[in-house]
Amino acid sequence: MNNKDLDIYVLIKQVPDTRSKAGVNPDGTIDRAKAGKMLNPFDAYALQAALNAKKMGGPNSKVTAVTMGPPPAIDILYQALEHGADKTLMLSDRRLAASDTLATSYALCQTLEYAFKQNGRPGDLIFCGLQTTDGDTAQVGPEISERLDFTQITYCEDFSISDNEVHAKKIIEGGTQLVKAQLPSLITIANSYQKLKFKTLRGAQFVQDIKRSSKEEQSKYVEIIDLDACHAEELRCGLAGSPTIVSKTWKIGVVGGNCKMHQGKSVPDLVGEVVQDLPILEEFVKI
Repeated sequence: MNNKDLDIYVLIKQVPDTRSKAGVNPDGTIDRAKAGKMLNPFDAYALQAALNAKKMGGPNSKVTAVTMGPPPAIDILYQALEHGADKTLMLSDRRLAASDTLATSYALCQTLEYAFKQNGRPGDLIFCGLQTTDGDTAQVGPEISERLDFTQITYCEDFSISDNEVHAKKIIEGGTQLVKAQLPSLITIANSYQKLKFKTLRGAQFVQDIKRSSKEEQSKYVEIIDLDACHAEELRCGLAGSPTIVSKTWKIGVVGGNCKMHQGKSVPDLVGEVVQDLPILEEFVKI
């Protein structure tokens, strides 16, 4: 148990719903307007980790969910509040469009530093999902830890906090590794961690009350800022700040074909039938 009050941040992202058909823009980016939207599945594990970490800290520990995206991304912030986050923060600016991982990590780093300043001190813990379903790079979390000079633990599937340290079990090739790191720390959570618990009735009612309240009251729980507010340099954001080049994209069609079942005979007979149906394989067998 850690008696220190912890300032905990969790980075979440709204991604195209994997069940919907997302198109591709001429510049190679995803046409998000045509796709359904959902909370990045990997970030759900990070949100649960942040909520669990809050219980490990002092009585005044708080969780702030942070996202970057267009106005509709506010939906996942409400979702975070329903599950138990104390506050949310969104960086939303048209100049962020087409950001790659370098530009994204810079913009989110500026957003976090804005939050730290508003809170009067740096954060203690930042949780991230392992990766996103619309990028699959797993780069943004480690890039942010480097920019903020936080210790980092990646592929974490369990952790505890005590004496200003994080003790974690992380996945490595061929097994797991036990590590510890000093706070402040950034942790990327593996999808072998605990699944996000169901939202509570109290949380759902809390969000409904927020939506019905005044804008001033809403801003206490859902704050929206732009690049100017967090002092981000425009040329380091969006397409201008993204050195990644998508040279070509194409749509992969459904691969069809026929299936023939061979059964009910001896193994030599079955193999003979397969070889007979595949002339190329038959020539290979003769060699």
